Amino acid sequence: MTKNKWESWTPERTQTFQATFIAWYEKEKRNLPWRVNQDPYRIWISEIMLQQTRVDTVIDYYYRFMDWFPTIQDLAEAPDEKLLKAWEGLGYYSRARNLKVAAQQIVADFGGQMPETIEEIRELKGIGPYTAGAIGSIAFELPEPAIDGNVMRVVSRLFEIADDIAKASSRKVFDEAMRAIIDKERPGDFNQAMMDLGSAVCTPTSPKCEVCPISAYCSSYEQGTMISYPVKTKKQKPKDVYYIGTIIEDNQKEFLLDQRGESGLLANMWLFPIQEVNKKEFEQLKAEWSGEEQQLSLSLDQEQELLVAEDGAGPLESYEHVVWQKRNLGEVTHIFSHLKWHILVFYGRSTSLMTLKENQRWVSADRFADLVFPKPQQKMVALFEKGQQ
Repeated sequence: MTKNKWESWTPERTQTFQATFIAWYEKEKRNLPWRVNQDPYRIWISEIMLQQTRVDTVIDYYYRFMDWFPTIQDLAEAPDEKLLKAWEGLGYYSRARNLKVAAQQIVADFGGQMPETIEEIRELKGIGPYTAGAIGSIAFELPEPAIDGNVMRVVSRLFEIADDIAKASSRKVFDEAMRAIIDKERPGDFNQAMMDLGSAVCTPTSPKCEVCPISAYCSSYEQGTMISYPVKTKKQKPKDVYYIGTIIEDNQKEFLLDQRGESGLLANMWLFPIQEVNKKEFEQLKAEWSGEEQQLSLSLDQEQELLVAEDGAGPLESYEHVVWQKRNLGEVTHIFSHLKWHILVFYGRSTSLMTLKENQRWVSADRFADLVFPKPQQKMVALFEKGQQ
């Protein structure tokens, strides 16, 4: 039976590899705010933020989050709206909600202190094998791998592992390989070295093998097969979903906003009203409402620039007492992990007092900063503001 390549490494080779790798990390490690100490709370927050998000994007969010919620107790008691406001723009908002639930678990079950075993850390809401490994190894020096996409890329090239990293079943292979090579005396530094190497040197399409500290140990470098690894099946293309977005302003210069429900995508967040339509209706409205006017300095006296929704105006007909600008403002798109939203945006003015639904309110633009806006809403606001210039 053919051995896995890491099984052929001698103890001496493994020790030399570890020493070389840790020496490189000590010299080249990134100066990041969550690395100033081994506080498990700081490490936990940073690792959750870094999921699906670039390091340079996370840093400012991290500082603000730690300023607003400096302790696990503060996070456990955080008002939902303030918590989501701290997370606004990072996306994947379930991460923030899970943080609060986990903080409440820590307060209730562990006296407000982060648990110190992998098994107990894994019991916390929103913490999987990677985050548990990162917290356990960095904060508590537990010899536990922290395996994310960067690490799988490095390890797959190091040992020419052909298992598909998109399959959950492959994680067992990478876990076995990492446990064979991890520095048990300095597991936190080893895991962070893996993260930094994958981020800066062993990159997806143009690995910098000439400056890689472990190229002498790398099977794919020896064989010239670096770009063949990791093996990964393509993600399924996000499903296209089409919406009509309506920016409605009243004579008090306030805008109509909807708050989404307590569950599902963008739960509890605020948006201009949107209505789902099919692609045909979306394209028809886009073509029919494509006037050339560039300014949005509208008043109800400027009838030449406004249009009451008539037959054929589709979703716009459902709004009583609203007149619409004769053109759409443009389209914004936003990609979630499984969906791609297309929002065709229209501007209208309320001609009389509208009857609001329970989840709606009028809000002035200077109060937008007080509410939690997801990215699609921020893009619609930006599109509107651009049209006013």
